[in-house]
Amino acid sequence: MQEDFRLIVDLVTVLAAASFGGLLAAALRLPVLLGYIFGGIVVGPTGLGLIKELIQVETLAQFGVAFLLFALGVEFSLKQLNKVRAIALGGGSLQVLLTIALTTAVSVFVGWVDTPTQGIFLGGILSLSSTAVVLRSLMETNATESAQGQVTLGMLIIQDLALGLMLAVLPALDHPESVGIEVIKALSVTALFAGGAIAAGIWVIPPFLRWVASTESRELFLLSVIVLCLGIALLTEQLGLSIEMGAFVAGLMISEVEYADQALTYVEPLRDVFATLFFAAIGMLIDPVFLIQNWELILSLVAIVMIGKFLIVVPLVSFFRYPLRVAIFAGLGLAQIGEFSFVLASEGQKLGLVSRRVYLLILGTTAVTLMVTPFLLKATPQILELLEKVPFLQAWMNKLDMPQELAANAELHDHVVVCGYGRIGQGIVTLLQSKGYPVLVIEDAESKVEILRSRNIPYLYGNCASPFVLEKAEIDHARSMLIAISDPIATRLAVQRAISISPEIDIVVRAEKDADIDTLYQLGAKEVVHPTFETSLELTTHLLLCLGESTQDIQTEIIAVRRSRYANFRPEIACALPIVPLLPPTTNLVEIDGNAS
Repeated sequence: MQEDFRLIVDLVTVLAAASFGGLLAAALRLPVLLGYIFGGIVVGPTGLGLIKELIQVETLAQFGVAFLLFALGVEFSLKQLNKVRAIALGGGSLQVLLTIALTTAVSVFVGWVDTPTQGIFLGGILSLSSTAVVLRSLMETNATESAQGQVTLGMLIIQDLALGLMLAVLPALDHPESVGIEVIKALSVTALFAGGAIAAGIWVIPPFLRWVASTESRELFLLSVIVLCLGIALLTEQLGLSIEMGAFVAGLMISEVEYADQALTYVEPLRDVFATLFFAAIGMLIDPVFLIQNWELILSLVAIVMIGKFLIVVPLVSFFRYPLRVAIFAGLGLAQIGEFSFVLASEGQKLGLVSRRVYLLILGTTAVTLMVTPFLLKATPQILELLEKVPFLQAWMNKLDMPQELAANAELHDHVVVCGYGRIGQGIVTLLQSKGYPVLVIEDAESKVEILRSRNIPYLYGNCASPFVLEKAEIDHARSMLIAISDPIATRLAVQRAISISPEIDIVVRAEKDADIDTLYQLGAKEVVHPTFETSLELTTHLLLCLGESTQDIQTEIIAVRRSRYANFRPEIACALPIVPLLPPTTNLVEIDGNAS
């Protein structure tokens, strides 16, 4: 078979296996990512051996990582990165250094390695976590915008940046006297590249994209974005840094341009296809026979690695004054070994820093941690709820959630408490104040608190899910409470704790996911609003008005949909129950209490 045609056959085989594995995982209610990895194991060299051009497939799979990091850069943006700069730069760097130091000390003391150099190398491998796996898991649970998601991604980005430094220093590990010089060179190159990227992001990229967009050609815009992403990624590779770092920086450079959403929309299909190929390529590296033969040792290493990294990350995040639930989420999210550790381990094997057996153990341990991580992140809300119920842990869980500052002009009687001062919260506060209602905003982001101070809006600096903060906000004397934050865990806790303090308080809350709607009602919320469904209602209203339907009939139907908890839009309910209007068409809207709002 011709070489070029062989590669096409291999690509089709890998994608087909990944698709089948993903469908199987979805049918079993498992993360589809595990299905992609399983598909790679089946068709890989250690499985059925159907893949002949493994190196070429792995090379193409790097596109998946590049597009994943590029999309993350576009979505994350410099403004969001600035919100978590302290934990990202400080916590991320400390996490890498502490992991390397502790791994070196333990491995030398126990005798896992022969020299400190090998211990440093092993620590570098263990310090990296999987941006691709964690990002994909956060996307599936809509948690990328939450506090814990932002903290975790911020630390992961610093790890990706550290990878380039590690690869630059790796050849010098056998010559300790030159390590310092290599570190300085790598940092200098990184600083020069960062300066150039900032300059290009301000003066070059925006006018270039505007010029391309002016052609009104979708194909040209897509090609330009891809060339920009991959071109900068290749540039960083040539500079001795990593492709992943370049792709992420390329995304950041586009994130502040008005065409960022358009670029992301075009790149997302490519990202998903190549990311699938990447996860399948990880599966092809796994040797199931070796895993079975050494399962006791590998499970022991998995436990040591995951518990060890968890115990390093949780205190670090707590040290930066984040609530313990955020620290626990970050600890679980960073507890695995990243896929880029494969790159380090491969280079280390070439340089003689690890034996073949140790290399296979690293691969096996990494593979298992990658497969366990989606389950851990999915189960994190349940884990946190269990910890909340442990009596001696309750005070510890909330010790960093104490109220930090209360505005001097805050009115704490017959007021409306608004949790979250994002775009939704800002609009609501503006409307309430224009009507003369006393408002108290609860916010735990320093950047938002600064805005509240500048606008002289009453605020309480703290976490709205904390019982101490809710008590400080005088919830029992409040007229209503509105929760408009993106963290589903904190949202549920805020509703539950507010009801426990003031059982009769009227709570309106935004739901992030369909499954949260019934849960929030059961916890005591009076009204649960789903942004996507509300968009559907607004679009339908406009359409029906254009078609000649009466305003009163339309409003009646919309009220019925809201009272049915959006049952029309939720397949699992719509299939089980007949959906009928709850109000007759002749009902006078004036008689309906505030549910029409």
